[in-house]
Amino acid sequence: MFDELESFKVLGLSDTTLEALSLKGFSEPTDIQRECIPLLLENKLDVIGQARTGTGKTAAFALPILETINEKDKSTQALILAPTRELAMQVAAEIDSLKGNRDITVDAIYGGASYENQFKKLKKGLQIVVGTPGRIQDHLDRGTLNISKISFAVLDEADEMLDMGFIEDIEKILATSPKDKRMLLFSATMPDPILRLAENFMRDYKVVRIKKQDNEEVLTEQYYFDLRESDKIEALCRLIDFADDFYGIVFCRTKVQCEEIGRKLSERGYNAEALHGDLSQKQREIILQKLRDHKISILVATDVAARGIDVQELTHVINFTIPQDPEVYIHRIGRTGRAGKKGTAITFVTPSEARKFGFIKRISKMKIEKGTLPSSNDILQKKKERILSKVEESFKDNAIEYEGIAAKLLEEEDSFTVVKALLKLLYKNELDKSQYHTIKSLEKPQDQKKKAKDSKNIAVDETTRLFIALGRKDGLTKRLLANMLIERCRLNDDDIQGIEVMEEFSFINVPSMYAELIINAFKTRGEKGKPLIVRAKAEKDSRKPIKATKKSNAQTSVRRTRRKWEDDIQPYGRDTRDDDEDDFLPRKQSSPKKKPHGKYNINNKKSKRH
Repeated sequence: MFDELESFKVLGLSDTTLEALSLKGFSEPTDIQRECIPLLLENKLDVIGQARTGTGKTAAFALPILETINEKDKSTQALILAPTRELAMQVAAEIDSLKGNRDITVDAIYGGASYENQFKKLKKGLQIVVGTPGRIQDHLDRGTLNISKISFAVLDEADEMLDMGFIEDIEKILATSPKDKRMLLFSATMPDPILRLAENFMRDYKVVRIKKQDNEEVLTEQYYFDLRESDKIEALCRLIDFADDFYGIVFCRTKVQCEEIGRKLSERGYNAEALHGDLSQKQREIILQKLRDHKISILVATDVAARGIDVQELTHVINFTIPQDPEVYIHRIGRTGRAGKKGTAITFVTPSEARKFGFIKRISKMKIEKGTLPSSNDILQKKKERILSKVEESFKDNAIEYEGIAAKLLEEEDSFTVVKALLKLLYKNELDKSQYHTIKSLEKPQDQKKKAKDSKNIAVDETTRLFIALGRKDGLTKRLLANMLIERCRLNDDDIQGIEVMEEFSFINVPSMYAELIINAFKTRGEKGKPLIVRAKAEKDSRKPIKATKKSNAQTSVRRTRRKWEDDIQPYGRDTRDDDEDDFLPRKQSSPKKKPHGKYNINNKKSKRH
């Protein structure tokens, strides 16, 4: 009996547990299970397990606990703390499914749920309590939960609980528990506060570290795309449409952005929902159940809202906004490419985030390739192949009930016309190319230089003098002006020369090949939608293009420290400064405007100076 579970049996598990594992379809223990289960069954040691999400650590601590629970004693014998409501519910459900035919009660206790229902459950007797630190401490304070007899205390995802500020609650809870209990701590990382917690509350303990296998990263293919902020939605839709069966999470930085992207996807016909901290617990549970039941295929979520969510078989993780640090990146992409199934992780990177993303790549030591977005033609071809495959698959169904209609249609029209009409009726505008919009190129300046030189034979050292209708009175400085062009037009510091910032206007020299690009980028950024930058009129003594010197003083003056990437974070819908109407432009002062005298006025064509 249970010959196929021999690898579990040798760990010391009973037939009751093996039967439950067989019903769940388990065949081989994971590394964390293989290491921890014998330790918890045979020894009296406490255990610290370090393993990433999705490695089967719930079963690693749940199975030994279930083996040792006294079914006749209805008092609380095991307490498991989890960082989020979702993870608490998930862990409780997993333990319940592993108990087999044992008479053991287990449930989740968390904030946002009815106190009255929890009082009833606790009074009746819960032998295994899985809960969030805040609500568990609340019940302890009320006297509705008694943990004086627990044999096991488990901290699941300890590093996340630390990040969420639960360390004090955890210490208070553990301080009221028996000293002779078994203590189990599971965490993906081991920061110092976690180790201090272990030193204070654990006796003799053993650390079990599960290292990544060489072939694990192959399961998740990782790509990044260089994009403007305004092109992200279009890129996201293209990737969803090109995927054969998209089922994934789109990560955003803010609640507002999360809601906005979820709404935009829904408006374009996708089965998408937004998950963030402003939703009630009931709403969150409904949305997550929809995702698990595949009633929705796209979850748009913030990192905080997505903590503890463990949905199997996700095909994609999309970083709509760049993660804050390498650990967050690793945690996000760890939600796909699991249990032997491949997944895809994609990150959108705006120009101002390039340095930060380079840091994430370097620290995470992961292979992240630069991706190429599918063209509209590529997507339509993929859709045609899917439609053809679905129709051919439907031939297997005789569809007797439609024979009369089919016969009548073929009497009135030729078969080609009938098939076309039915496909149009079924798939509507699925193959309408106009639903895909142009994504602007983000070619590097050196590539633009080469193209311009090859096609127009323009000398690289030729520059054009440009006039900017902003000056010191508008808060403009040389550095701000340089940043404005670098970020908006992808120029280098080397391309910007001869900056002059006057009281009411400014001048700048740029390579001639970029002049039109810059003018077009700012053609509606001035007052009342007028051009902010135009070509400067040639001075009487110099009508030829100005030659660039190797290193002018003005050029040297702009070589100062650029603003850090943290300064680019926006608290609202968009998170970088690309394509924002006013982000690069200095704010107008509130003092009354002076009428220019003999100087450039963007509304005055008779201006003599520009």
